[in-house]
Amino acid sequence: MPTISVIIPAYNEELNIKDTLNALKRLEGIDKIIVVNDGSSDKTAQLATEEGVMVLDLSPNRGKGGAMNAAVPLVDTDMVVFLDADLGETAGQAWKILKPVVDGETDLCIASFPPPLKRGGFGIVKGTAAWLIRKVGKVEMQSPLSGQRAMTREVLNSLSPFHEAYGVELGMTINALLQGFRVMEVPTTMHHKETGRDLKGFLHRGRQFIDILRVIKVELRGKGV
Repeated sequence: MPTISVIIPAYNEELNIKDTLNALKRLEGIDKIIVVNDGSSDKTAQLATEEGVMVLDLSPNRGKGGAMNAAVPLVDTDMVVFLDADLGETAGQAWKILKPVVDGETDLCIASFPPPLKRGGFGIVKGTAAWLIRKVGKVEMQSPLSGQRAMTREVLNSLSPFHEAYGVELGMTINALLQGFRVMEVPTTMHHKETGRDLKGFLHRGRQFIDILRVIKVELRGKGV
């Protein structure tokens, strides 16, 4: 059985981190859980420490990609899983993305999510990401920006350091496809906090879109895609 690490970037997730960690701890075969406390101002780090997992404290906040990059040197296992901190009990479905990697079916496995429970944006960000993945790798994805990802150590070493901020997932997928790694998506019923059609939600998606454009510029420069 390969050894497995789980990395959880977390920013002000005191309401969710314990449920997420408890769901993971019930899974067999997880050797190390690393919570990257990304400059939180709440009790995220304290609650994670109380759960007995490794906690890496960052200050100031580095953004999701920066938090993921900070944890990479701590990985000494055969495989690694990246999960969002707000998955709660649905974090237990991590094995759905791990199994295809463990079984040698793929090098990078991504969790797709069911349709959102509430209306969000107009699909521009997600649609742009899906279009780029389809153009680069002829792969259709339902959740191109999903942060729930399992991969081999070889993939981790080849893809890192990751893009920082909101473009990290798309950059990871495009880079993997360009390097010839096998990428697949599996359906799950995972869920986390959703952004709505309010000012905060639109600002979030605006920042996502800007970062995605940066990823497109960096990853496809000189690639002839």
